Amino acid sequence: MSVRIPRPPARGARTAVLLLSGGLDSGTCLALATRWRWRVHALSFDYGQRHGVELAAARRLAERFGALSHRVIPLPGLGALGGSALTDRAISVPKSALGEVPIPVTYVPARNTIFLAFALAAAEVTGATEIVIGANALDYSGYPDCRPEFLRAFERVARLGTKAGVEGRRLSIRAPLLAKTKADIAALSLALALAPGDTISCYDPGADGAPCGACDACLLRAKGFQEAAQR
Repeated sequence: MSVRIPRPPARGARTAVLLLSGGLDSGTCLALATRWRWRVHALSFDYGQRHGVELAAARRLAERFGALSHRVIPLPGLGALGGSALTDRAISVPKSALGEVPIPVTYVPARNTIFLAFALAAAEVTGATEIVIGANALDYSGYPDCRPEFLRAFERVARLGTKAGVEGRRLSIRAPLLAKTKADIAALSLALALAPGDTISCYDPGADGAPCGACDACLLRAKGFQEAAQR
């Protein structure tokens, strides 16, 4: 299987803040940024998600790929707001229901907006010019904050509402997987020596951390690796 490794979107060595959940998409972004020889500050968030086991994977990935730093930001207030099956255990995570509704109950209100705001603050502190997010607009689960227009709008916010932007330091939102299918991402992860077991994608893992195999994230992931293997 031949996979083309994307070229860096900007010339020269770059410093980036990368949102690292511990899942396939963000793990692939980290491996890719490392291949580009970017200096990476990784950010993860503990917001009361029921799939908190992903944070352990994030820590392992950050160490393996040599992130300059890895911060896990506690955001208990986000989980306390509820409104999502990922943070409210009274709401069941849908199983075998991929694509049945436009925006599933696993959507966490304003999550990427909040995560990107922290990444923006970290970029100002570290001098980073790039913010990397593993958003995907093709094989995504209906999340409005993974759309290209949202990311473009936030990039404008980054340039208008920061000291760095006012002083002329251009801040860019990079989503290298945005136009890729899950099969593309699976194939790319393997080409970057990221084994399937290195990342965790399940929304509703068991007490031992084992994936449920039936939530949207599990179904998308399995479909992606299956299609990648058939190429």
